[in-house]
Order: sequence, then structure tokens, then C-alpha cells
Amino acid sequence: MLERYKYIFNIALEAVFLNKFRSILTALGIIFGVAAVITMMAIGNGAKKEILDQMKLVGVNNIIIAPKPEKPKGSSAQNNSQDSQSQSKDQGNERNKGKFSPGLNMKDAESIKGIIPTVQTVSPEVIYETDIIKDGVRTSSKLTGVTPDFFKVFALDLQEGEMFNEEQLRDGKSVCIIGPVMKSKFFPTENPIGQDIKCGAIWLTIVGVLKKREISQSSVDNLGISDYNNTIYAPIQTLLRRFKDRSMITESSLHGNTTFVSDDAVYISSGNQDVNSKNQIDKIVVQVKESSQIGPTTEILKKMMLRRHAGVDDVEIKVPELLLKQEQRTKDIFNIVLGAIASISLLVGGIGIMNIMLASVMERIKEIGIRRAIGATKRDIVLQFLMEATLLSISGGLIGIILGLALSKGIMEITDILTIVSPWSIVISFGVSASVGIIFGYMPAKRAAIQDPVESLRHE
Repeated sequence: MLERYKYIFNIALEAVFLNKFRSILTALGIIFGVAAVITMMAIGNGAKKEILDQMKLVGVNNIIIAPKPEKPKGSSAQNNSQDSQSQSKDQGNERNKGKFSPGLNMKDAESIKGIIPTVQTVSPEVIYETDIIKDGVRTSSKLTGVTPDFFKVFALDLQEGEMFNEEQLRDGKSVCIIGPVMKSKFFPTENPIGQDIKCGAIWLTIVGVLKKREISQSSVDNLGISDYNNTIYAPIQTLLRRFKDRSMITESSLHGNTTFVSDDAVYISSGNQDVNSKNQIDKIVVQVKESSQIGPTTEILKKMMLRRHAGVDDVEIKVPELLLKQEQRTKDIFNIVLGAIASISLLVGGIGIMNIMLASVMERIKEIGIRRAIGATKRDIVLQFLMEATLLSISGGLIGIILGLALSKGIMEITDILTIVSPWSIVISFGVSASVGIIFGYMPAKRAAIQDPVESLRHE
């Protein structure tokens, strides 16, 4: 029996190679269908990974409160030509005119933590762009004032050293934690722990180094997060007491001067005040206990901020996770549509195989008659033509897998779009291609088997 199947397989293989050009054309539909399915699923997997990575970057269940950017002077005349939405915003600004808001401040963060029961963690941030200097090496970077909750919210771990202790936080000690990029810039061959680094006008002692976290520049720009690897973190009270507290009104600040206080000196620089000068802090990250509590907590925060800021709508509240989930849903729909189109290619390829095999049956009626005359059964004829169709599908599927892998790699290299080829996409596409060969090859095989041997021998 095994020898019989082997003989039938050899006949089918010979028939495929005897008409190479026709076999290639027949398999093209399967080749491009499999390649398209693998490529589309790779793009979808890459997009999903990017969204999940971005969710990790912005933290889980987080709500971000930040000051609204102030409009430059003279913009009111230009707003007259804008649409109705802009006009309604201007009317809102007019209602706020004359009201005093203290801006975003530490008391806001304390109130949120103490009043709203759904809040798990509150992380206030103060961010300054400043020069970082060490042994003649200078670079511009961000100096960020945080609490230890910041590292919990964004799941940042230390590579070496220790976290800020209670005394350093309470007294605003001159200590800091640096990112791995800062370590490689200033301490490429030595241990930075215990070393001093100058940030603007103050010296900070390094007590810890963060583990490296992969983060793209697009994520930094689109999500409004800081590059954790290239930032220096100090206790928030250190920045407010030793660097600058924007909520404190002094004579120098009224004249547009900025004051920096260090342990042994006071530095005063002239210039325009920061546009964010009324806000003591730059951001408050609120982490809720459960995802289902994000919506209600956001509504409470809006009302709370309005009340605390004397009815002035001067802060904006963002929910990055909801925005990213909405983006993920959009991409999922897009990937489903593309996957459906790619799957149709496999269906079209199967129909092409059926058409070519039907034509082949008509061409080889005499051959079928001769085989039946020398003892071949209907089952043998069915197996022969079924094997031919399956061989075309399997070979097309294998070539399609190679082409799909190459396309996925090429798209990532050329367009910088992340593609991840899943083993399941290969298994599914190859399984579908083999099934297509069997399903669409059965009808021509059945038609060949029912040919009358006598009439087949007379066929010219």
C-alpha cells in the first residue's frame, strides 16, 4: 500500500515539474496570500507591543495634571479669526479674568492624596532645564524634583545605590539619583555613588543610579514623558529650597530676575520670567487603585482643581492609558481589515488552483483513460490530482513564509515601523494554505476520477 501511495506521489510531482511556469503562476495567489497574512500580523504585533510599552512608560492607572500653557501677549487679536470653538475658549478666559489662581502647587498634591479615597499614589514633579557640569564636562539636561512615589508609579528600579531617605526628603538635602546615560557621560570608568555633580548653581551628591529603560524619542515627544535614562532626580524639597520655588514672590522675581540659592552663595540671573512662573510644580501624577476608577476620579479631580484654583480653569487633566487604549482599538480595527484583505488573497489563490486543476483535467483526459485501463482505481486518480493541488499549495505556502519574513524585515528597516513575526502567524497561514489546496483541489480530482475510461481513451 505504501509503495502505491509513493508511486502516485511521484506521478503528481512529475506533473507539477513538467509544467513549471504554469505551476508557479498557480501558486502565486497562495504565495502572496501567505506573505500578506504574515506581514500584516507582524505589523499588528509590533503596534501592540509599542502600545503596551508606552503604557508601561506612562504607568498603570495614571492621571496626569499639568498647567495649561499660557497664551502669549497679543494673541487675542488673532483669535478673532478663529473658529467658534476657539471663541468659546476666549469667552471662558474672559470669565476667569480678574480671578487669582495660586497655580499648581504642593498643597494640591497633598489635598488629592488626603481627600480622594480612590487615589493610591500621588507624585508631584518639578522640572528644570539646566547645565550639568563635572570635571570640565558640560551638558544640558533635565533636573527633576520628585518623591520616592515617582519611582513606584513608573516602575523604575535602581541599578546601584539607594533611594532617598526620610531625612533627605524632609530637609531637602543635596542628593540625587542619576539615569544610566548620565552615568556613562560623567562616570564612564568609576563608581558614581558618593560623587558630587554640579546642576546649575548647586552641587548634588549621587546616592543612586537607575536601571536602563528602553524608550524611543517618539514616545518622549508623543507622551510628554521625560527620558528616564538622561535625567537627574533630586528630592522635590531640594529643588524648591535650594534651586528655585516659583511660588515665592521676591523683589528680583518682580523685576524679571531668577534667583538660585546654593549652600554658600546666591546667584541672580536677569531675564524674562518663566511662562510657568505662577505654578510651583510642573506636574502631578495621580495613580488610582483600579482601572474602573479612572473615569470617576478624573471628574472629581476636575471639580477639585477648579475649587482650589478659585474657579480658574488653568490646569489640564490627561488620562494616557485611555488615550493609548483608544489608539490600540483603532489599530486593532485597522489590522483586522488588513488581515481580512490578506486572507481574501488566500481564498483567491485557492480558486486559482481549482481553475488550473480543472483545466489540467480537461487536458489530460486521455492520460486518465490510460491509467484507468492499466488498473488505476478512481481513488488513485483522486489522490493523484489531490496531491498535485496540495503540492502547489504547500510549496506556495513555504515560499510565502520566506517572502513574508523578508517583507516584515524590510518594512522595519525602511520605514522604522516595529514588526514582530509571531510563530502562530506562520503556523496559521501555512495551515490555511495547505487546507486551501486540499479543499479546492478535491473538485478537480473528483471530476478526473469520474471520467469514463473508454470515452477517455477515445478523447483527442
